Amino acid sequence: MALVDLTKQLAQQALLSATQEPSAAPVDNPGAVILGQLGAMQKPLKEDEELIVQLQSGGEKIRVMEIYLPSPQVAVLSGVDANRAPVRVVSAVEALQLVVRAVKVQPGGKAIRLNLVMPKSKSAK
Repeated sequence: MALVDLTKQLAQQALLSATQEPSAAPVDNPGAVILGQLGAMQKPLKEDEELIVQLQSGGEKIRVMEIYLPSPQVAVLSGVDANRAPVRVVSAVEALQLVVRAVKVQPGGKAIRLNLVMPKSKSAK
C-alpha cells in the first residue's frame, strides 16, 4: 500500500508542478517526474490491463518491471530481455527513452504492475 501512496503523491506533485510552472524552469528531480508520470498512467488501469514499459538499449529491447531511483539523476531499471533473462540497466535519468503503452492481459493471465521505487528521504525517519 505504501507504493500506491507514493505513486499517488508523485503523480500529484508532477501535475501540480506542470500546472503551476508554465515556464521552462529546470526540474529539481527529473526522476520523480518520470516516476510520477508512469504512476499516473498505471493508476487508472483495470485488473485486466497492464502498463508495458520498454527500453531499447543497443540491439536489445528490455521489458522494464521495476524502476529504482538511487538519486534524482540516476535510474536503475530491472526487467527481462527477449529471452526472459534478467537484465538491469543503470542510466542517467535525462538519457532515458521509454516506450510505454497500456495493453489488455491475455485471458487467464494476470496483470503485472510496474514497481516504482524512490529511496526514503534521510530527513524522514
